Amino acid sequence: MHRIGVIGPPASIERILEVANEFEHEIKFIPFPYQESKEAKHIVKKHHHQVDGWFFSGPIPYQVALTVENENMNYAYAPNTGAGLYRAIIQLSQNHGQILQGFTIDIIETEDLQESLNELEIPVSDLYIKSFDINFNSQEIIQFHLDLWKEGKSKGALTCLRSVYHALVEEGMPVYPIAITKMEIRQALHILIEKVRSSYFKDTQIGVEIIEFDQYELQSEKIHTRVQLLQEELKIRKTLLEFCEKLDGSFLETGNGRYQIFSSRGAIEREIDMLQLTVQQLTLDTGIPVAVGIGYGETASAAEMNAYTAVRHSKEKPNRGFIIVQEDGVMIESIGQDEELSYSFRSQDKEMIEKLHEANISIKTYNKIETLIQRMSWETFSAADLATHLSMTKRNAQRIIASLCKLDLAEYQGEESQSTRGRPSKIYRLKS
Repeated sequence: MHRIGVIGPPASIERILEVANEFEHEIKFIPFPYQESKEAKHIVKKHHHQVDGWFFSGPIPYQVALTVENENMNYAYAPNTGAGLYRAIIQLSQNHGQILQGFTIDIIETEDLQESLNELEIPVSDLYIKSFDINFNSQEIIQFHLDLWKEGKSKGALTCLRSVYHALVEEGMPVYPIAITKMEIRQALHILIEKVRSSYFKDTQIGVEIIEFDQYELQSEKIHTRVQLLQEELKIRKTLLEFCEKLDGSFLETGNGRYQIFSSRGAIEREIDMLQLTVQQLTLDTGIPVAVGIGYGETASAAEMNAYTAVRHSKEKPNRGFIIVQEDGVMIESIGQDEELSYSFRSQDKEMIEKLHEANISIKTYNKIETLIQRMSWETFSAADLATHLSMTKRNAQRIIASLCKLDLAEYQGEESQSTRGRPSKIYRLKS
């Protein structure tokens, strides 16, 4: 059963749960009420392990909760699509027997408010808007409404803050809450539930890690006795078994310095930092470079095939490192680092494949270059740029660029001088 935590004031939670009861019994909604929106951060920190996602009563607790670093958590709230605003304006106008001229509004999303008013297509004049962020001062907002009302400029107020609503009611000012409608809640819950389900299936995918010691046979020949070799292998097994236990996985030694760990995608992603530390320790202990390939798939066979593809590509890199191949063919390099790249080594574009094959450039290399340019937001690039970021020689980068230009996939843009000395660098643009 999937569990979704609902965060907000008690009255808002009651309204949300009323709509939530319409959904399938496999979804359990757990209320987490608060008195002040700043409590949302503490609630998420304390109870994140109890739920698969969070639904917030509005944008304020949602933005407060975003300050909690938890990239795997699913967050959602019902955005103000205008329905709640329209209802509040109609209620306030009916109270005065005419389309209201002159009223105050407080809201956290000024852009959405203006768009909603434009779509309303009714004449609204003398509109006073108070926008605020998550660090708002309730008393300041209350005073904003009261001052304009007492000066006779405003005939009433619309507010999205419950504390402001109660304060203005006590002062006798006409006020109506801008509350999310059931339709808005229903739509937002649908989206969150789909995100939770998607995360669940992704998390439970099978994951395979292949850890391979480079040129293991040549390295093992340097060890003088059989006993020393066995001691070295036992040390490796012990380190990997300790890591495997953290993944709650299965360990397999396939020989020639290659080891496999079967687990779930979720467990592997959660322990990726520990895997990096484990590989660093193995490299220090043995003095042998280690290549790591991680594969995900719907079946053990598919995940294992992707892991073999990943480790093969890892061995092609000068510094080895980690490569992930996902179930959709997307390859990820430099995991968790600033230079992380995600690209596909597959393509359905037959014409592109034929062109690249003619130029002796793999689809993986082309996709990697394209992804790098997008990530770096480069308008133009040089051979040195590609060589530096893709760990290739400048000569190889120049060959690739020349071939891309010949195929009309890239074009020469001019030259740029990097310093007062030396020849200027040729710069190019990848054609879209």
